[in-house]
Amino acid sequence: MPVLPLRMPLSVARSGAGEPLLLLHGMGSSRRDFAAVVPELSERFDVLALDLPGSGESRHLEERPTVAAITDAVERTLDAEGVGRVHVLGNSLGARVALELARRGRARSVVAIAPSGLNVLPERVFQGTGMAVARVAMRTAAPLVEPLSRSRIGRSAVLAPLKAQPWSTSREEAVGAREGFSDARDYWRTLLYALLLDVPRGMDRIACPVTLVQGVADWIASGQTVRYLPLVPGSRFRPLVWAGHAPQSDRPRTLVRLVEETAGRAAADRAPADEVPAVSVPPRRPGTSTGTARRPSPR
Repeated sequence: MPVLPLRMPLSVARSGAGEPLLLLHGMGSSRRDFAAVVPELSERFDVLALDLPGSGESRHLEERPTVAAITDAVERTLDAEGVGRVHVLGNSLGARVALELARRGRARSVVAIAPSGLNVLPERVFQGTGMAVARVAMRTAAPLVEPLSRSRIGRSAVLAPLKAQPWSTSREEAVGAREGFSDARDYWRTLLYALLLDVPRGMDRIACPVTLVQGVADWIASGQTVRYLPLVPGSRFRPLVWAGHAPQSDRPRTLVRLVEETAGRAAADRAPADEVPAVSVPPRRPGTSTGTARRPSPR
């Protein structure tokens, strides 16, 4: 059977209740990278955790995997799930896609952790080399990831480049790294088109609240995040102490609070000038189960 271009939704796990919140992981991971924050976020939001094209359970794109093409696939998934505008929490490439969703008017608010796209040439060479080495190393060590993921020492060995506190991670995050580096489909084209050749444009058209987040211990993309501040109107910057490039398990409660605060800014912007919102985000509906259990999604 011939391989058809990807015009179907991406793989998604949905949980919780409230306003929709989209989770977008970075390159070299899968939606498992949000395991530390999904349970608490699901108590406040209708959480949609996606596997980006070629990662986890999602097929790769047949067209060039540019940021625009990846964002198109994300939007198709939101359409298939019956979701319009969403709050977004994104990391690295996922944060870059989150900003593109905001530029298109599809985001209610954005928390962007270490978004890619604004690194200068020497930084792109450094990042590209690091991602290439990580791909080769993880493919070589892929059979060891599962047994290593069962202990703190093993998880630290697998996730040390991405986390400031890798011993605090879960098995899910270690397996997510294997899915994102070793098992990913179309890895090299995604690295080229979505990371190395990407140049963000139109950031001044973003109208929703944006919080830019950077782990202080992030050695992968330490200089990129603050460069978005003058480009994105009204954006705010928050450094995270003792946090790395993917700090979801380094500072989970802080990230949950930042998502709530940024969503609250969006709610305040929508409210009449003389009306103060009672809560920053809708409360969880009684009787709704939470957690990270996956449900079937259109493939």
